[in-house]
Amino acid sequence: NMKILIASSQPFLPEIMGGMQKSSDILARMLHDKGHDCQLLTALIGSGWFGWMARMKLKLSGGPIVRDSGLGYPVGRAWFPWQCVERLACKEKPDVIIIPCGKPVQMALEARKAGIPVVMWLQNVEFTDHGGNFADLGYIPCVANSSFTAMKYHTAYGVDPVVIHPMIDGRRYRTDTTRENVAFINPHPLKGLDVAVKVAEKCPDIPFSFIQTWTSSEAEQKELKRKISGLSNVTLCPPVSDMRKVYQKARIVLAPSQWEEAYGRIATEAQYSGIPVVASNRGGLPEAVGRGGVLLDPDGDIHHWVDAVQKLWHDPLHYQSLSDFAFAHANRPELDIGWQLEKWENLLYDITGKPVERHA
Repeated sequence: NMKILIASSQPFLPEIMGGMQKSSDILARMLHDKGHDCQLLTALIGSGWFGWMARMKLKLSGGPIVRDSGLGYPVGRAWFPWQCVERLACKEKPDVIIIPCGKPVQMALEARKAGIPVVMWLQNVEFTDHGGNFADLGYIPCVANSSFTAMKYHTAYGVDPVVIHPMIDGRRYRTDTTRENVAFINPHPLKGLDVAVKVAEKCPDIPFSFIQTWTSSEAEQKELKRKISGLSNVTLCPPVSDMRKVYQKARIVLAPSQWEEAYGRIATEAQYSGIPVVASNRGGLPEAVGRGGVLLDPDGDIHHWVDAVQKLWHDPLHYQSLSDFAFAHANRPELDIGWQLEKWENLLYDITGKPVERHA
């Protein structure tokens, strides 16, 4: 079996819970369960009880990395992971290094110094966040989380990424739902906050639930509260670790993103419970939503967004049709975790040159 290092400059669970963190966690767990030796190198925030303990361990050890295994696999955390990845790779000698988002070029260039094969895990299309020039990597093996992401990188850099959608364990999201509100997750301007507020204003008869995320700043929270202060049909909810608490009340998920989402995993999360998604028609969201929702121009007439929400809310036959499509789309073969893991394994075996091991 293989020895695998996933190295990112972003913080990790339990300090932060985003798409990259969720995807890396489930990939590491599944590789570990298949008998592979998988570990992570991530950044350390150092706040809260967990962060305080990690800071103390760093101080006592005198080294640049503190380790823990509470997630079921080893995780090394450092203030500056890009300064540690070469040394860690030379010490641990993994067969391959996977680089997810978070200054990926900077991480990859440092990791390559260890002389170990590197594969880029492309999870967004913000090229300015690379921490370097992606072209400096030359032709490099890549995995993209959507056909949209793969196309963007192929056009810009000539690489040919293998497309593997985010690994999402439907059991962690599927739930019975009372279908009593419209859920808008991560009420941030880039996620379409202004569109969501306008839709809520024009649908006073419909309850909306705006769910905050762990990373929102105090200033962002203050501005958010100001924007919804006059809307009695909007409830502002704190972040949650178990998203089933959100989906068990949602009739519709609203995703009017202004930026190009590389995939849009909340669409899949919601669709596991047959919840249709009203979303932007840009980036990877059309792949994530499929026929299980409505796709609209985020810069278009707000009345199109209002009409889409109103029809789903008030028309039972229309709702049931899109709900059925949503559930089917979340259960398409490309999202089968076993299939995704096999695709990951085959790619990594190919990159490392190790013989493929088949399990009964």
